Amino acid sequence: MREPTGDLVVPPAVPRRGNAVTEWIGRTILSLAGWRAVGELPDSPKMIILVAPHSSNWDFVLGMALVFKYRLEAHWLGKSELFARPLGAFMRWLGGVSIDRSAPHGVVDQTVMEFANRKEFVLAITPEGTRKRVTQWKTGFYRIADGGKIPVTLGFLNYAKKTVGFGPTIWVTGDMEKEVAEMKNFYAAFPRKNE
Repeated sequence: MREPTGDLVVPPAVPRRGNAVTEWIGRTILSLAGWRAVGELPDSPKMIILVAPHSSNWDFVLGMALVFKYRLEAHWLGKSELFARPLGAFMRWLGGVSIDRSAPHGVVDQTVMEFANRKEFVLAITPEGTRKRVTQWKTGFYRIADGGKIPVTLGFLNYAKKTVGFGPTIWVTGDMEKEVAEMKNFYAAFPRKNE
């Protein structure tokens, strides 16, 4: 699996939102930063987008610029405290979904229910779970994809080439060890910020 090089393609089934203003904001941020969007999303109204490597707070800014420019309706998970006043409404507008980490049925079950309760739902997840270098990924994304029969698209930020976008899409089969290793192999070529 290699990094795509062609301009980003967004098929018709991918959920959209936004307007000319948010599109202009996203296009301007990416242009001023010198970044280009590449790859292709699957023609699906539901998907998990892995985002790796997650190495900087700029990842969120660049990711939101991509979402704005292409008028994508994408979501991300956040601890419930992020959604309290005064910023809660803004976080939800940015696509945040509040997760109660103390709930007895857990984040994976809550997220599988989110997918089941919506006709369209695109969720971005950082499998590293932190901006620090880690050797083990959190595998909740895989259990969500497997439980909800949701495709996993490999999103990336390549700081060396200043490209942000989407690589291959994988429909998981339950062979988590093999498929997560394949995903990690795709990301091995991408440098972290400041490396």
